[in-house]
Amino acid sequence: MAARAIAVLTSGGDAPGMNAAVRAVARTALSQGLRVIGVHRGYNGLLNGDVFEMNLRSVSDIIHRGGTILYTARSEEYNTPAGVEKAAQTCRDLGVDGVVVIGGDGSFRGARDLTGQGIPCVGIPGTIDNDIACSDYTVGFDTAMNTAMEMVDRIRDTAQSHDRCSVVEVMGRRCGDIALETGIAVGATSILVPEIPYDLDRDVIERMRFTQSSGKKHFIVIVAEGIGGVADIAKYIEEKTGIETRATVLGHVQRGGSPTLRDRVVASAMGHHAVDLITKGIGNRVVAMQGGKIVDFDITEALNMKRHFDKDLYEVALNISI
Repeated sequence: MAARAIAVLTSGGDAPGMNAAVRAVARTALSQGLRVIGVHRGYNGLLNGDVFEMNLRSVSDIIHRGGTILYTARSEEYNTPAGVEKAAQTCRDLGVDGVVVIGGDGSFRGARDLTGQGIPCVGIPGTIDNDIACSDYTVGFDTAMNTAMEMVDRIRDTAQSHDRCSVVEVMGRRCGDIALETGIAVGATSILVPEIPYDLDRDVIERMRFTQSSGKKHFIVIVAEGIGGVADIAKYIEEKTGIETRATVLGHVQRGGSPTLRDRVVASAMGHHAVDLITKGIGNRVVAMQGGKIVDFDITEALNMKRHFDKDLYEVALNISI
């Protein structure tokens, strides 16, 4: 049966570009004569009835804004069979025939559960870490990297002025993509990521000494959040090399800010595709990017996929950061 109304929510950590996805979902659906229900604070909004009817102007002037106008939250109650059933009943009471869920793996598991209760759901990958295995790219990744790059560029100015080493932690608990690409972009001497085993003496100290021999006097070490311990790493570097070393954790500054062109365009294309699936009565799917094209996968299949770290790009970083 063709959809009459759809709901849209954002769940998990916020990511720049989520608003562009919400905008695309709302305007695509409205242009096809569907009602659109905005859900506040993720699955909590379905549990608590925190919803509102959207129109074309509901999403005006949001494409350039970071964060999410729908707000986001995690819900313990939803992670129970009773919670999922309650959320499904809210959808039925509202006349909602499908839900677009913008978030990460946890959000997609929630979408799969809701689909199991008869409410077709489609997920859009919105997470700055780029850690969704089925998709080459996730909404928010480009903006987060550009923010990290700008911050490290500023840190490097000070490191250069004082002949220092700066150890900078960027986000990425299980995924080193932000660290890898930011590290290449800022010319980091060393990049430490969860996917590649490391030895501080071999991968940091020896590389610093080698570049010192060619006249280099300041250094940047990029560390993914999943490695952690940047203060201890900085202390170790200073003890081993005698170079004044400072640690910086960029933290949630990487989540915010106006989304880049790429994040706005990809989010818009993914939002349009998600509505197209729901209007055809297709649910339990995750929208993804593969080879530069927008595609979709079964949610369970997507969740079972394994991420592949780009070791070739990591080798590039090793070879040029000397």
